[in-house]
Amino acid sequence: MTHSTTETSIRRTPTAIDAAADEYYQALLALSPEFATILGVPGRETEYGDYSPAGREAEAEAARTALESLSGLQPVDDVDAVTLDAMRERLGLELEIHATGITELNNVASPAQSIRSIFDLMPSATVAQWEHISGRLANVPDALTGYAESLRASRDAGKVPARRQVEIVIEQTREYAAEDGYFEQLAQNAKPADAELPAELQVELTTNARIAAEAYGAFADFLQIELLDAAPARDAVGREHYALMSRRFLGAAVDLEETYAWGIGELERIITEQRRAAEKIEPGASISEAKEILNADPDRELHGTDALRAWMQSKSDAALAAMKDVHFEIPAPMDQLECLIAPTQEGGVYYTGPSDDFSRPGRMWWSVPAGEDRFTTWAETTTVYHEGVPGHHLQIATATRLKDTLNAWRRNVSFTSGHAEGWALYAERLMHQLGFLDDPGDYLGMLDMQRMRAARVVFDIGVHLELAMPESWNEELMGAGAPGQTWEPEVGFEFLAQHLDLSAGQLNFEFTRYLGWPGQAPSYKIGQRLWEEIRAAREEQEGGDFDLRAFHTEALAVGSVGLDTLRRALLG
Repeated sequence: MTHSTTETSIRRTPTAIDAAADEYYQALLALSPEFATILGVPGRETEYGDYSPAGREAEAEAARTALESLSGLQPVDDVDAVTLDAMRERLGLELEIHATGITELNNVASPAQSIRSIFDLMPSATVAQWEHISGRLANVPDALTGYAESLRASRDAGKVPARRQVEIVIEQTREYAAEDGYFEQLAQNAKPADAELPAELQVELTTNARIAAEAYGAFADFLQIELLDAAPARDAVGREHYALMSRRFLGAAVDLEETYAWGIGELERIITEQRRAAEKIEPGASISEAKEILNADPDRELHGTDALRAWMQSKSDAALAAMKDVHFEIPAPMDQLECLIAPTQEGGVYYTGPSDDFSRPGRMWWSVPAGEDRFTTWAETTTVYHEGVPGHHLQIATATRLKDTLNAWRRNVSFTSGHAEGWALYAERLMHQLGFLDDPGDYLGMLDMQRMRAARVVFDIGVHLELAMPESWNEELMGAGAPGQTWEPEVGFEFLAQHLDLSAGQLNFEFTRYLGWPGQAPSYKIGQRLWEEIRAAREEQEGGDFDLRAFHTEALAVGSVGLDTLRRALLG
C-alpha cells in the first residue's frame, strides 16, 4: 500500500472488494438489530440479536464467509488494499478469539451492560419511537436468556470470568432490576415531543419496563447461583489470552515485555514533566500542592451536572470553531457535537458516533457516579478534547461522512481501540502543541491524564502477565524490607491510587475495568505511541514537504483500522 491524498476528493466506483465488505456489513446488521440502532438504520427497532451460543456461531460463520469471499480478489486501488488488509486482520483475529470459547463478562463492556445501554441511543422524540422502546423492553428477557446460555456453555468448558467481575455485574444488574431503577425511571420519564403519550402506551411501557427489570433480576440470580461459585479468584488472564486481547484492541502485535518496560519509562518521564508544570503554578510546589491550589480556585470549579454539561458544550463548541478549516477539515454536518450527562451513574466519559445520515449527531456522554456533584475544569479540559474535537468526534464523524470513498464496513464496522483511543491521546498532546493547553492548570490536567494512561500500561500488562514489579517500587508499594514482588491486584490498586487522580468511586470502577477487560486500557497509550511513530516516519519520508494538516486529513480518511494496517497504508 502507498499513501494517497485522493480519498476525500474522488467519488469511487465500488469494487468487488467493496461488495464483499458491504455484504458482510449487511450480515452484521441482520445478526444485530442493536448495531442497526447504533447506526440509525430503521426497521428492527424492537429486536435484539441472539446472544446464545448459536448466535455467536452465526457471527463466526458470517466472518468465515466474508473471508472466503475475499479470497482471490485483487485490490484495484489503495482504498481496496486497505480494506483487504483490514478485513483479513480484524475478521481473522475474531475467529481466533471465537475459537477460545470464552464468553465475556465484565463491569463495563459486555452484554450485561449493552443489552440495557442500547436504550440510551434509541430516539425518543415521538410516540412511535416510544412504541419501539416499549417493544424492545419486552424482548430483554430473551436477550438475557441467550447470554446466560453462552455463559453457561463457557462455564461448562472451564472458562469462567473472574469472581470479581461476576460480583460487580451481580451488583450492577440488581440495580437495573430495582423497583426504582433504570427501567422504571425510563417508563416514568416517557415524554414524546410530538404528542401526549397515549394512556394505553404508558401502561404497556410500565408493564414492559417491569418485565425487563425482572429479567435483569433473574439474570443476577443466575450469576449468583450458577456462575459465582465456579468463578476463579484469580484476576490475571495469562499471556496467551492477553496477547489475543492486546491484538484485538491494537490491531498490532507488540512485544509485551518491551512495551511494559517502555510504560515504566514513560510514566517516570511524565511525572518529571508534571513536576516542572507544578513549578509554573506555584514556585516550589509539588504536584499535589499544585493540584490543591487549582482545586481551591473558584474560577475552575463547577457545581452540579447541569453546570458540567453546559461547560462541556461550551468548551466543545469553542474547540470545534477554532479547529474548523484551520487545523482540520470539518465540513457540515460534522460540525455538530452534542454534550450530555449519561443516564447511568457507573463512571467514565464516552463518545457515541453520529447516525449514518447524521440525523443523530455525535455525542459526548459523562456518566457521573452517585453523590458526585463538584467538578474542576483544569482536570477535565483535556477530556473534552479527547472525546470531542480533535479527538473521537473528528475521527469517527470523518469516517461516517466518507460514503463516496469508504464502503460501509470501513465506515461503520471497522473499529480498533488502539487506533481510536491512540488518536484521542495524540489529539490531547496536539492541542498542547497548538497552544490550546497553555494554561498551566489545563496543561497539568492533560499530563495527569497521560500519567494515568501510562500507569495503566504498567498495571494491565504487569498484573495480567504476573510480571515482576520494578525493584525500586517494591518498598514504595509493599513497605520497607519488602522482597521482590510480582504484580497482584491489591498491590496494583495501591499503585493506581498513586497515579490516577480520581474519586474513590471512579478509581474502583477503573480498577475493576482493567482487571475484567484485559488489553483495552493500555491500547490508549500504546496506540498514541504508534500514531506518533507513524507521523514521525512520514515527516522523515517527506522532509520539508511534510504538511501536518494534510497528514491528518489523509490519516483520518483511512478510518479506524488496526494500527499495523494504518502503518502500511500511510508509509507504504
